[in-house]
Amino acid sequence: MSTDTLRWETLQALKNSSKGKITFDPFWSARGEDILAGYKDSLSLSSQSGVILQQLTSQSPQKFAGLSFSSGLSSPGLSASDCSTGSSGDTTGKNDTVTAAQEEIESHNEKDSEEVRSPSSPPAISLLSPEAMATTGSILQIEESYRRKARRAFRVHQELHEEMVAQVVRGQNEQLKRFEERMELKQRQEYQSMMDMMDRETKESIGRQEKLKEEHRHRLKILNLRLREAEQQRLREAELERQRQVEGKERLRNLNSIQEEILQLNQLLEPSTQTQTTVPSASVGTYSTRGNQLCSQVSEVVRKTTDGQYPSVEDMTVAERALHEMRTLIRLMQEEAAKAQEEKKKKELEEEESCRKLSELKTQQQAQEKAELSAKEKAHKQGLQNNAEDTTLKWYDELQESLIQCAQSIEKLASSKDVQTQRLKLDLQKASMIPISQISFNSGSHLRGIFEKLDKLLSGQAVVSGGKSVSTSQHPQGLDFVYYKMAEKFVKQGEEEVAAHHEAAFPIGVVASGIWELHPRLGDLILGHLHKKCPYTVPHYPRMKDGTSVEEYQRILGFRVDDSGVEGQDSFLKRMSGMIRLYAAVIQLRWPFDSKQGWSRHGLNNGWRWLAQMLNMEPIADITATLLFDFLEVCGHALLKSYQGQFWKLLLLLKEQYLARIEAVTSSGQMGSVCRLRHFLEKSLQERHISPPKGQLSVAFWRS
Repeated sequence: MSTDTLRWETLQALKNSSKGKITFDPFWSARGEDILAGYKDSLSLSSQSGVILQQLTSQSPQKFAGLSFSSGLSSPGLSASDCSTGSSGDTTGKNDTVTAAQEEIESHNEKDSEEVRSPSSPPAISLLSPEAMATTGSILQIEESYRRKARRAFRVHQELHEEMVAQVVRGQNEQLKRFEERMELKQRQEYQSMMDMMDRETKESIGRQEKLKEEHRHRLKILNLRLREAEQQRLREAELERQRQVEGKERLRNLNSIQEEILQLNQLLEPSTQTQTTVPSASVGTYSTRGNQLCSQVSEVVRKTTDGQYPSVEDMTVAERALHEMRTLIRLMQEEAAKAQEEKKKKELEEEESCRKLSELKTQQQAQEKAELSAKEKAHKQGLQNNAEDTTLKWYDELQESLIQCAQSIEKLASSKDVQTQRLKLDLQKASMIPISQISFNSGSHLRGIFEKLDKLLSGQAVVSGGKSVSTSQHPQGLDFVYYKMAEKFVKQGEEEVAAHHEAAFPIGVVASGIWELHPRLGDLILGHLHKKCPYTVPHYPRMKDGTSVEEYQRILGFRVDDSGVEGQDSFLKRMSGMIRLYAAVIQLRWPFDSKQGWSRHGLNNGWRWLAQMLNMEPIADITATLLFDFLEVCGHALLKSYQGQFWKLLLLLKEQYLARIEAVTSSGQMGSVCRLRHFLEKSLQERHISPPKGQLSVAFWRS
């Protein structure tokens, strides 16, 4: 049998053996296991190894002298001692022996295979000698030591490789972490950038919306302003139209009144028995002719209004001029009649005096006509009254009648010659007037003490005055006398004390207002005295009646007239200013303690009435501007709080229309009061505010 065939058979036998069935695992090194870890049988020589060794021994007994065979064991083994003994030679001899042994084993395997194929002959079992077993054991130990070294080297290499792999893994993990962190940072940055962009877009959107809203509000505001202006313009036009209607009706009423008065005056110009005896017939005829002409002029003006139209300002100017001229004719005729009577005594003297007076009257008439014409041309508003309303004049006459009746009722007490009665009169006068003279800004308690003393006196209780106890019940006219004197003293305080110190109007006014609430009759007497001394508080511009002297007429106007003559204009205006300031303080003040409820006192509504009627009347030089300024300075703040927008309209009317009429009748030397009034109106309308007056009593004053 050839060697190649034997080799293939040996390989086939090895493949079919239990060792050939060992499964090869390529990953045994990674798990740190032995390559034969899966093989469970113990290592041993095959049953044919003994035959091979026997044949080898028989062929070269000298080379294998150290080998011995033992029978009785199915699987001979090799011992380390035997191998070491049999291998005492050098390394070369060992290699030759092994080579020869392998060759014998191969030849023996061929024979053995033949014997195996013949089952009739049982295999021969032979054992190695102790020396061979020792050699084999040495070989196995050396192989095992090499395997252990290999395993140790492999484990070291494996540990180094695992450490290197772990380091690589750790590095890769760190790089992966850094990469993930960079990716996360990039994502956060992108997210933040996206959020910032969204915020910017949101803010821009909100800004655009706010801008649009602001533009919408602005347009809406402008539209509202335009609508409001259009509405105000419409209201102004309606108000102007209504005002034109009212003014037209007022002018028509005035025109009718003028025509009626001219017709009545024209009857006085008709010839009569009395005038024929006193006035020359030529003069009477002249007056009558001129009177008829004036009546015709007025009738012509009235005829224009029959078609439903109102008279114009020019028509009213013509009618008023005709009325003024008619009055002048009546006055001239009366003066001429008086002169005719005096001419019977002194003809020459009276004729010269008559001519002089006639010339002066004509000059005065021309000057008055010129002044009136200039005033009418500058005026912005026509058709104002020359006097107060009929109801106001009726109220004024009633107060004067009440004052006269009170004076008549105390005439017996005032003019009594009895010493005891005179002493009582003096005590009552002191008790009623001295406390009023003591009113001041000292303290609220002092003012309250004066008020209680006056209240007790008017209530009929006894009060101490000058160390004496006095009461109004001691005389039948005692109460009326105290009423009259107390009212007179209050007005005199306004005439003197308030005129000198404007702030004094408030303490005097609050006491007067408080007493007025508790004793209404005192208020009527105060108004009676006030209207008598200052008729402009009504308001009322008294006319000069026929038969009234100049001195008496000046007294009616409020001037002081004595033996030295008439007081100056400055003194007169100062007194009028003091009384109108006191009146303005009284109507806005109320006594803060124990005031009776239910009685309607003379309040702010009367201030509104006075101001409205003043603006409905023709102004008087110097007086009208002074009184309006003083009244508004004291009472303007209270009227503004009460009437608000209506009061602003009244001030605007005063500034834009009525002030021009005041300037038209005021000379250049009397413009001081007009300038003060104009400055007050302009400042108030510009600031939309009127400051409280100086001297107004505060809450702290009443606590002192």
